[in-house]
Amino acid sequence: MNEARRHGAGLLSAVCLGLLLTACASTSNRAPVEVRHSASKPSTPPPASTEPQADANAAAPVTDNAGKPGYYTVKASDTLLKIALDNGQNWKDLARWNGIENPNIIEIGQVLRVIPPGADAASPAARSVVAVKVDSKPLDARAPAASAPAPAATPATGGSGAAVAAASAAASSATPPAAAAVAPVAASQGDDAVAWLWPASGPVTTAFDDVKSKGLAISGKVGDPVVAAADGRVVYAGSGLRGYGNLVIVKHNSTYLTAYAHNQTLLVKEDQTVRRGQKIAEMGSTDAERVQLHFEIRKQGKPVDPAKLLPLR
Repeated sequence: MNEARRHGAGLLSAVCLGLLLTACASTSNRAPVEVRHSASKPSTPPPASTEPQADANAAAPVTDNAGKPGYYTVKASDTLLKIALDNGQNWKDLARWNGIENPNIIEIGQVLRVIPPGADAASPAARSVVAVKVDSKPLDARAPAASAPAPAATPATGGSGAAVAAASAAASSATPPAAAAVAPVAASQGDDAVAWLWPASGPVTTAFDDVKSKGLAISGKVGDPVVAAADGRVVYAGSGLRGYGNLVIVKHNSTYLTAYAHNQTLLVKEDQTVRRGQKIAEMGSTDAERVQLHFEIRKQGKPVDPAKLLPLR
């Protein structure tokens, strides 16, 4: 009997203790849970940026036509001026044909059209020619108006190309100087006929060399007249090519260009039509060691010996 009472009392005590603990748990506050986030390691990654990458697609060179006739792949040190001259074209035309907004920016590996749209790449007037190395300055560089020569530098007879610009504009005329009044001669090798004239009256001091000089060096005095060797349009007039000083380039037809370097003063502007024997510049020594005219004739962009085309003196 006593044993039964003790068992009942123990059971009652256990039940009471359980109820008491339950009541305490329901009325007490839970301890807060502290969530720690590392400052250097966020719990979730930031969303991907929606800002465009720096012209990732726009800057990629266009290479679709690589290796095709009538197209040229840009190499290191190339400029639009150089490519245009080497292909007997106008740099403004190249910029337009290829949708180039800034002619001073082209990409290595970019493929450029170097013949007019729709032209036959196999025709003599459109085919590409061997390129020559050139070191050039921005296209917007222009020759100084002052007559003082620039500091001496490596003469153009060290070999390089020349610059090119656009065509189309008003005609201008001038009386040809007597010193250059030599009977013209027409090129007749299946090309567009050109009646050539010596661009200056001085003696030739450096003969043509297709590896080094690329043209003739004709000596003279500061201010001596430099005249157009044939009818044509000025496609470049400026000082944008290192080693050539104040430079004029005239396009005569789809085959021939002429270049006149180291001038003291330029007397014509780009897009101007000039006549054979018209004074276009005054001889000087800009970017040269002495007063001289460096004269080039380019056939489809490739330098040829002017002495073989100019009339005998």
